[in-house]
Amino acid sequence: MPACLLIVDDDPNIRDVIGFAAEAAGYHTDFAADGAAGLAKAQTGAADLLILDVGLPEMDGFDVCKELRKTSDVPILFLTARDDEIDRILGMEIGGDDYVTKPFSPRELVARIKAILKRSNGRATPSETLSHGALTLDPSRHQCTFAGEDVALTQSEFNLLEALLANPDKVTKRNALVDAVYGHNIHVSDRTIDSHIRNIRRKLTEAGCADSIETVHGVGLRMGPCLPA
Repeated sequence: MPACLLIVDDDPNIRDVIGFAAEAAGYHTDFAADGAAGLAKAQTGAADLLILDVGLPEMDGFDVCKELRKTSDVPILFLTARDDEIDRILGMEIGGDDYVTKPFSPRELVARIKAILKRSNGRATPSETLSHGALTLDPSRHQCTFAGEDVALTQSEFNLLEALLANPDKVTKRNALVDAVYGHNIHVSDRTIDSHIRNIRRKLTEAGCADSIETVHGVGLRMGPCLPA
């Protein structure tokens, strides 16, 4: 079945442009014109991916994302008219999977949608469970636990952590992490990867793991001991 995209934007022209490009690529589409309506539709679970404008009436995109993340890990792609790095980083830290800045190319947007859905659909053959210290990652169930307690991760955070856990004692370069999270031929700034890492560290610290990911300056990242405090 084709994936269903929920497009939440208060500009009818943008909804039309995205809807046309998405439907031409074979996706089903649904629409909402404000944050409250978008949240209500997203909470039904019918959408496979949410395209969410940041500057929405009723509730802005960030508030919609934060509320939705309490119950759902549906992938979220932010649209923002603010060419400001802090907005982009905030979008990633509260649970966004990617972002596109307005004005955007419909072709680039569709490429981002395809990459996100490919990641969220997982592999044909699920990876084996990965463990390091008290941290366990089960890709087949999209489940992360530390010392037996669940840790909620977005799809991008999960994929990044999975890439690090594949070789926990080795340093993984940033470009390899970008490929693991976003796929090849997708340009993503180092700041975006940094925001994902910061978010993973925060979530694991809250679960009792204060030594989850180590930065090897000028080289890359590797897993820390991941032992209970």
